[in-house]
Amino acid sequence: MRKHAILATVLVVIALFACGVAQSEETEQQGVGEIRIGVVAPLTGGASTTGNDMWQSAVLSAEEINANGGVNVSGVNMNITLVKGDTETSREGGVKAVTKLITVDNVDILVGGFSSGITYADQVVAAEHKVPFIITGASSPIITRRDDIDTNYFFHHCPTTDDYPDSTLLFVDDVVKPEIYERFNFSEDRPLRLAVLYQDSKYGEGVYDGIKKVIEKHNLNMDIVAAEKFKMSETDFRTVLTTIKASNPDVLYPAAFLNEQTLIVAQGRRDVGLNNIYLSVECNDDPDYYSGVENWGEYSIQESRFGPYAVPSGDIHDAVVKFRDDFEDKWGTSPSMMGASTYEGVYIAAKAIEDAGNLDKSNIRASLAALEMPQIIEVMQNGVIAFSPDYRESKFELYMQQLISNETLDETRPKIVWPESVKETDFVLPDWYEPGSKAEEQTPAAPTPKGPGFEAVVAIASLFAIAYLVLRRSK
Repeated sequence: MRKHAILATVLVVIALFACGVAQSEETEQQGVGEIRIGVVAPLTGGASTTGNDMWQSAVLSAEEINANGGVNVSGVNMNITLVKGDTETSREGGVKAVTKLITVDNVDILVGGFSSGITYADQVVAAEHKVPFIITGASSPIITRRDDIDTNYFFHHCPTTDDYPDSTLLFVDDVVKPEIYERFNFSEDRPLRLAVLYQDSKYGEGVYDGIKKVIEKHNLNMDIVAAEKFKMSETDFRTVLTTIKASNPDVLYPAAFLNEQTLIVAQGRRDVGLNNIYLSVECNDDPDYYSGVENWGEYSIQESRFGPYAVPSGDIHDAVVKFRDDFEDKWGTSPSMMGASTYEGVYIAAKAIEDAGNLDKSNIRASLAALEMPQIIEVMQNGVIAFSPDYRESKFELYMQQLISNETLDETRPKIVWPESVKETDFVLPDWYEPGSKAEEQTPAAPTPKGPGFEAVVAIASLFAIAYLVLRRSK
């Protein structure tokens, strides 16, 4: 009898424990007492290095927020739980990941999104379910400007392909052009000769379109003397660079990814002898670029907002150093630019939910639209993270770096040269630089016709005399 009683007690305990486990799993699934943030990133596939950096950065920010008491939602402190959404670096994978995050994992908000093509596909699911999405890694402006879906729930927290050339060409006009014109005694009314070499993709075409818009918008005295496309992942640029060299540019602006940019600069300088100033889009501000381009990249220009080496002076300097140190301590490697914006994206989501006072998605969307919070680790215009009322884009204060050779490392390292508010050193126009044309080159004037000289007069008179004698004999 006693054995039966003990057995019954054990069974009751097991049953209670099982109920407790089941209830715990249900609580986690339903998100009760927590904020569930879906991180959309390519954790596998061709862009997995960037995707895992985005995930690791999100983990770091969530841990920091939770360690400081979580998010105060109407007087209740709630912790953040991150849920992975692996896009597998494909459109189909992106749609599958976002669908699962929304319909199975019941996330409250989405953060991330790398690659404009993938995000263009998977954002359709978020639009249908009206889930707020803070996009931190897709640069095409069409993401929040398309009109075939409702984009009101999408908030762009990374510079667009319109933003890159705006800052870059203003820098060229403000700093590079005056240096060239002074050295070579060019007239101010001579247009700067700009060549563009762009990837045959939405990204590359977006940058090229942005370049044309910026020249028109700011009425810049620049002529695009060459605009050449190349296929993604191209490895031999010597033919197209030779064509570009024949157009006599002053500056070359590639819209390329890291491996492509490395080859463009090295082959252009070493093999083709195109000794221009080379510009570079922000995605190439990476340790692999500086080691790959070697010293051929010296004095080229790298646009950026967050990088592995240079740290902007000013208000965010200490915060940037702390983030990089904390990331390296936790993950054993340096964070990337996409990681930095995703780190901020989690903080933005937390602030929006705190301001909303609940997890209602329409209220979170409204809070994001009205958001104003201090910049975190990337320099923002006016020092504030806010989304524009038209297309819900945050605006960064992009800066320009010049690559300087480091003899100890036998590599180049970037130094910020613009704008004045964050610059570390002055821009240098290298001694080997060659412009598209020499100072005041002109087409030689046609020689002015002159009257015949003495010798010519004598020759003509002799011919007439001979003709007269021949005529008399014939008579």
